[in-house]
Amino acid sequence: MRAVQITELTGPDSVRVADAEDPAPGPGQVLIEVRAAGVTFPDVLMTRGEYQIKPDPPFVPGSEVAGVVREAAEGFEQGQRVAAFPGIGGFAELAAVDAERVFPLPEQVPFDAAAGMPMNYLTVHFALARRGRLRAGETVLVHGASGGVGTAAVQLASVLGARVIAVVSQESKVEAARSAGAQHVVLAEGFRDAVAELVGKRGVDLVVDPVGGDRFTDSLRTLRDEGRLLVIGFTAGEIPTVKVNRLLLNNLDVVGVGWGAFCGSRPEYPRQQWQELLPHVESGGLRTLVGSTHPFQDAAHALRELDQRRAAGKVLLRP
Repeated sequence: MRAVQITELTGPDSVRVADAEDPAPGPGQVLIEVRAAGVTFPDVLMTRGEYQIKPDPPFVPGSEVAGVVREAAEGFEQGQRVAAFPGIGGFAELAAVDAERVFPLPEQVPFDAAAGMPMNYLTVHFALARRGRLRAGETVLVHGASGGVGTAAVQLASVLGARVIAVVSQESKVEAARSAGAQHVVLAEGFRDAVAELVGKRGVDLVVDPVGGDRFTDSLRTLRDEGRLLVIGFTAGEIPTVKVNRLLLNNLDVVGVGWGAFCGSRPEYPRQQWQELLPHVESGGLRTLVGSTHPFQDAAHALRELDQRRAAGKVLLRP
């Protein structure tokens, strides 16, 4: 098979398309013919050896895919359309995935849209519904709202009945956030004042932060009493710190969102999440906002889109 490999830990330009052995599915695994693969920020980190999973190069990255079952495990059929979360190995023509992380795909959902769902939407569902305890009628501020995680957060918060304020880094990304369903879109530069004009002294109930960096303190300042800030990632590169007296004075929560770590000891959880989200997927309430698609040979360019924070919508690879 053909696959995208990370050959050195020197960044996105280290990826190459090469011939690789077909994966042999083990007990309880499903072999999937990949039709599309989602590109995620952990894939970018892996090109530098900066992710918590650190395989020795050369290796095949790729944490989420959509395609057709070639060899089935119990609960699946050959030829069935599926989405899946392999965690690693998805940037290939074939991927072997544990059955617990393979999800039936409705006929009306295109492979491109499905490939952007497993990591982003399940992470955001864990963030909003479980870790953030989001309730209908609350106001949610979403950073990085034009990217894959951001657009998923905007959509799911809206579906769950929240008012959504999206934060984007530049004017060219405003439309992506609006297309995802944000009621308001503000620029990152000066976002605290812009949010204050929208919500007044009350503040927002919940902040979704996959960006980190220097926005963190102002994000805390936008929260109402007993507000929650969800820490999902650090695409800005800098891991922020917090003065805990601010949390004490305003009764704030800073909440870690480690979906992968949570699922590690609960293999049944992703399937439960998918079943909860599936009605919204089938209705069109949740739909991946695809920003760009690339063939395997342009994988370095796709990874650089995320690395340089140029993505507006989900970035995909196709075999």
